[in-house]
This record gives sequence, C-alpha cells and structure tokens, in this order.
Amino acid sequence: MAMAEQDTDTIRASRGLEDGDPSVRLRAALAVGTAPDPRFVDTLVERCAIEPEFHVRDMLTWALTRHPASMTVPRLLDELRSERAQARSQALHTLSKIGDRQAWPAITRALLTDADDEVARSAWRAAVVLVPEGEETGLAAVLATQFGRGGHETRLSLSRALVALGEVIMPALRAAMTDPDPRVRAHAIATERLSRDPDAGFEFAIEEAKRVVALGGPGQEE
Repeated sequence: MAMAEQDTDTIRASRGLEDGDPSVRLRAALAVGTAPDPRFVDTLVERCAIEPEFHVRDMLTWALTRHPASMTVPRLLDELRSERAQARSQALHTLSKIGDRQAWPAITRALLTDADDEVARSAWRAAVVLVPEGEETGLAAVLATQFGRGGHETRLSLSRALVALGEVIMPALRAAMTDPDPRVRAHAIATERLSRDPDAGFEFAIEEAKRVVALGGPGQEE
C-alpha cells in the first residue's frame, strides 16, 4: 500500500511540474524539494530545460540541491551537452549551487565561450565556484577573452566573475587594457576599477572607462 501511495505522489508531483499554471508548478517543485525522492531527479532536470518562468526554475534548482549530489551531478553533466541553450544554462546554474568540484572538468572552454550569453554567464559563475586551487590563472585567461562581449548584464557578470578570482586576474587584465578593440579596453579598465573599489558600482566604472578610452588615455592610471 505504501508503495502505491508513493507512486501516486510521484505521478501527482510530475503532473504538477507540467501544469499550465506557474503557481502550481512552483508548489510542485517546493513539494519535491521538501520531501526529496531519487525518482524525481530526472523529472526536475528535464523540467529545468524547458521551464519558462524564472522563479519556477529557481525552485527546481533548489529542489535538485536537496537531493544527493551523487544522483544529481551526473545527470546535470549530461545536460551540458544538450543542444538546448536553457538546458545548458540551468544545469550550470544548478551545478554552481551544488558546489561539487568533481564537476569542474566539465566546465570547458566551449561553455565559457558559448555563443549564448545566458549559457556563458552561467558557466562563468559556475567556474568561479568550482575552480580548483591553482587553476585560477588559467580560468582568468579564458574569461579575459570575453571582454567587450554582450550588453550591460553580460559584461557585469564577466567582471564579477573575474573580480571574484582575486589578484590572479591582473596579468590578463593588463593585457586586455591595451587591446586594439576599444570595447575590450573599456571593459577591462572598468573591471580593474571595480576590483579596486567594489562599492563604486559597475555602471560608474564602465562610464569612466569609456571616457578614458575615448580620450585616448592610458589603459591604466599612472
């Protein structure tokens, strides 16, 4: 009888995660996370790939973090090879929340430079969390290749990721501050200023950096 009840609960939760009403999906994800069950892992991961509502995706991620990493991480690593950008992005986001460094080898250069901005941003955040000691410099070098990319939020995400790595970013930062591309220079200068004064804010830093570049000033302040 208990097994039959469990099967009924599984079916009910699965249907809830697919309901047309976002509030129903949110409650279903909350219920699954509150009472973790290995049978839900595949369903949660699959739903992450297609869920249109941000707050529901966040609850799906939370529900996954409530399950053992030994069950969730291998399944999430499979998603990193998906052709669906949201599947890759959400898997990376969830891996960053789980924080299991065994996932590090899967954070490839291809993901860190993914053509989809959301995937790349998620990869940057995950990489900063998962990078093993001693490999920060190599990660900084790859991240620096993305200077000047995308809109405000993408640039801010990259700067935050780099700043979180600490002093190891300085060689890559200095090189980017003399790059021929003015967008790269401005972004690198803004990141350097943000690293020195996090309270200044990125918007202020990027505007100041643009002025420096426009005036033909040095890549670094003397």
